Amino acid sequence: MVHRFYYLLLASLFLSFGIIEDAQVVYIKSHLPLAIKEQKRSGIPVSIKLAQAFIESNGGKSVLANRANNHFGIKCKSYWTGPRYFYTDDDRDADGNLIPSCFRMYDSASDSFEDHSNFLMQSDRYNELFTYEQTDYKKWAYGLLKCGYATDSRYANKIIEVIEKYALHQYDTEISPGK
Repeated sequence: MVHRFYYLLLASLFLSFGIIEDAQVVYIKSHLPLAIKEQKRSGIPVSIKLAQAFIESNGGKSVLANRANNHFGIKCKSYWTGPRYFYTDDDRDADGNLIPSCFRMYDSASDSFEDHSNFLMQSDRYNELFTYEQTDYKKWAYGLLKCGYATDSRYANKIIEVIEKYALHQYDTEISPGK
């Protein structure tokens, strides 16, 4: 019992002095280059990309992120021709029973980040987002909700909370895609 106390005390000291980073910060730092690359390519703000990935993958701990490299919870859709991963989520059969949902499966997190950008850029549903300033993460968050990215009515607020908690907006810059 005493050893456990000392271990917990030591671990909390290491965390508070930044000697050990928590898993959330590690997830964000490791995926930051992918989000920057995608903002340059697509115009989607880094903060939005990272916050969505963080929320949808539970900081990289979700089954979809670990088994399918799907960091955004994107389902297959009828036109998806790539690899598929079936996972029980929120789809129901005609009787109302939960059934496995088809999710897109990727070879890497990089492929997931790129496909997420393509998903938003190629759907008329999300056209409005690309008229927003890249530095206006709140407008982007509410825009994603308005366009129907998620059914959770608190989705925009969750994105904003993650962005502000980890100061992700510091990475947003106004750039022309393709630069």
